[in-house]
Amino acid sequence: QVQVAESGGGLVQPGGSLRLSCAASGTIAAVYAMGWYRQTPGEQRVLVASITSTGTTNYADSVKGRFAISRDSAKNTVYLQMNSLKPEDTAVYFCNADVLSRIPSTTGFARNTYWGQGTQVTVSS
Repeated sequence: QVQVAESGGGLVQPGGSLRLSCAASGTIAAVYAMGWYRQTPGEQRVLVASITSTGTTNYADSVKGRFAISRDSAKNTVYLQMNSLKPEDTAVYFCNADVLSRIPSTTGFARNTYWGQGTQVTVSS
């Protein structure tokens, strides 16, 4: 069993900052890429930023220079530092993790992508 949980969302004024955290837990053997996505009502979930196990990062054009993704591999945790926030950054932010985990009651492993429940970020004055 693997769980992914986000935290750190909230209400912030335009130009402000927020830091999101996401931790993967459970019977984890390895965590590969981790990423942040966001979704607004009626729209598809889109990539915000991702980071590989070796630290290579990728950002959506709309957040380049404002957001920074990082990870603590020892804690299976990924962070998203969001600066210079704009009203259009308002969305539910989801974390995902590409995880290798033990299959219960076996000696085998399975690789799957797990999603968190999401955390609301609202940018408004």
